[in-house]
Amino acid sequence: MQRLLIATTNPAKLAEYRLILRDLGIELQLVSLADVGISEAPEETGATFAENALLKARFYFERARIATLADDGGLEIDALGGEPGVRSHRWLSSGGDDSDEALVAEVIRRMKTVPMAQRTARIRATLALIHEDGGVIREKTAEGAIEGVIAGRAYPQIRAGFPYRAVLVIPGRNCYLGELGDEEEAQISQRRIAVLKLRDELDRIAADCAGQL
Repeated sequence: MQRLLIATTNPAKLAEYRLILRDLGIELQLVSLADVGISEAPEETGATFAENALLKARFYFERARIATLADDGGLEIDALGGEPGVRSHRWLSSGGDDSDEALVAEVIRRMKTVPMAQRTARIRATLALIHEDGGVIREKTAEGAIEGVIAGRAYPQIRAGFPYRAVLVIPGRNCYLGELGDEEEAQISQRRIAVLKLRDELDRIAADCAGQL
């Protein structure tokens, strides 16, 4: 079975990808950065999710030399002009990740006086996939988003590493994104939407009989 490096240190994200690919019947062995012995990380200097996703995918592909999938994403709130956007995990400080609790509290604070009709938002992800095919390096990006509205108060259980699931309500389900179980969320997630757009490339990798070193 061919390997696919999921360029993340977040075990919950790796588990989500495993659920998505299993459900779609894409037979790849997913490995983490720890599995391939990579502890370095690139500086995320991109102005868009796509730029950061490609930056990360290229960085880790060059080091691991196996098919690599990286992503970047976050919360976009229309009433805040798309903020926090590409700065979703470093919205409140100039360096490093902000705490999940602080990010959730800031969303609720900034949206306190915004009418419900103007509270539209989405969690967006852009995926970048890089692999070698017959001596040619192939790169492809795809994006997906979960549309919703910002709640008036946060869901009390904030899942580590995924703060914005505690503030986004999914209108069609009338619940917080954070209320969904892993299996249920994997059915509608922004990453699933993007993975479907990469299906042909992922199937190409899975069918590669030449193997990966």
